[in-house]
Amino acid sequence: MRRRTTALVGSLVLLTATGCGAADMTKQASPFANAGGAKSVTLSVQSWVGAQSNVAVAQYILEHKLGYRVDTVQVDEVPAWDALSQGRVDALLEDWGHPDQEKRYVTDKKTIAPGGDLGVTGHIGWFVPTYLAKQHPDITDWRNLNKYASLFRTAESGGKGQLMDGSPSYVTNDKALVNNLKLDYQVVFAGSEAAQITQMKQFAKEKKPFLTYWYAPQWLFKKVPMTEVKLPPYKEGCDADPTKVACSYPHTPLQKYLNADFAKTGGKAAAFLKKFRWTTEDQNEVSLMIAEQKTDPQTAAEKWVDSHPDVWKKWLS
Repeated sequence: MRRRTTALVGSLVLLTATGCGAADMTKQASPFANAGGAKSVTLSVQSWVGAQSNVAVAQYILEHKLGYRVDTVQVDEVPAWDALSQGRVDALLEDWGHPDQEKRYVTDKKTIAPGGDLGVTGHIGWFVPTYLAKQHPDITDWRNLNKYASLFRTAESGGKGQLMDGSPSYVTNDKALVNNLKLDYQVVFAGSEAAQITQMKQFAKEKKPFLTYWYAPQWLFKKVPMTEVKLPPYKEGCDADPTKVACSYPHTPLQKYLNADFAKTGGKAAAFLKKFRWTTEDQNEVSLMIAEQKTDPQTAAEKWVDSHPDVWKKWLS
């Protein structure tokens, strides 16, 4: 979701498994990882749809343009670093900022190597539907949220306003924020990104109020316009102590990481993955096909590749 985040970002369709926060698969070593010289690559795929879009396009190009065999393994955010360090996966294509893991594996152990900027900037925040923000313009300031808490009460929020989160497997600051900002709200987990999207779409269809933890880039903004609630400004280090967080989430340039051995010996595949860099618009185009239009990820990737040769051919040069 990510530097003390969720986001982030279980979707409606997965490449290799379904359900956000699915069982950790790091102990299931890929049959292709470290395959003794075989022309193969194993990619870690996170459970949010943007990360799936990265993997779908990378997999398609590796298989159809470079002749590799590609395996994908769904791994939760933090365990993905362990799997990458151990060589169970070769690459992680969308990390939202995990400074502890970066220090341990990149700086100290040197078992993971930076793979470069993905080209997409991620941001987590609290959002209300834009139709509600137009009705109550001051609702987008956190200092006014208690005034509107009754609007967001649900059967699950225990008489308080509901702040909707996604999967409990994600790391978020929301419980600390509610506590430290003295807000009359209860964090309620939908269970997965897919379940959260279903709830938001239903609320929007009925024009009901909702307050939700959400993140960009995300295709749903095109279907359900939302306006961010301004939390206290983010300052470097304000989220260092997870129990004392009282600031907004940062804007995070999303990064790629490679297993250190793969980065050195992975040949054209490693070189390609280091150069893989696209825009938020590119990612959302593929994500919309996968999640909203129910397109198979590899079909969505093929459509994107066919229509954007000017982008991906640079990754092969």
